[in-house]
Amino acid sequence: MRFQVPQFIEVEDKIFGPLTFKQFVYVTGGVGLAVILFLFLPRFLAIITSLPIVLFSVALAFYKINGKPFVNAVEAFIKYSLTNKLYIWKKEPKEPVGKAASAQGSGAPRQVYVPKLSESKLKELTWSLDIKENQNPVTEDDTN
Repeated sequence: MRFQVPQFIEVEDKIFGPLTFKQFVYVTGGVGLAVILFLFLPRFLAIITSLPIVLFSVALAFYKINGKPFVNAVEAFIKYSLTNKLYIWKKEPKEPVGKAASAQGSGAPRQVYVPKLSESKLKELTWSLDIKENQNPVTEDDTN
């Protein structure tokens, strides 16, 4: 038995002349809304308000960003605008090393102790820094 496999499944069918069904709905919706505005508003105000609506509907129908329809970008913008955002890290400006050394008054560099951390302790520390849970800094006693 042989079955015929569809070849072009990503290409939408042209239903209304050169337009797909989605394109037709976007264009007719925009033009229909513009006609309604022309019927109920003064001509100058109708032109000002209907021009962005028609341009937006034409962009929804025909404009593509990186090969994807404009409606995907609009959807992503609305989702981003309406959802909660989680800000994990806030970088604070640090004082340059040269000023700190001159403030001490000694010309010799100070030796700094760098604790050795196990992988699990390191993961816990980075997580606590990311969520600002760590109120007490790590001391030398904690690392041993």
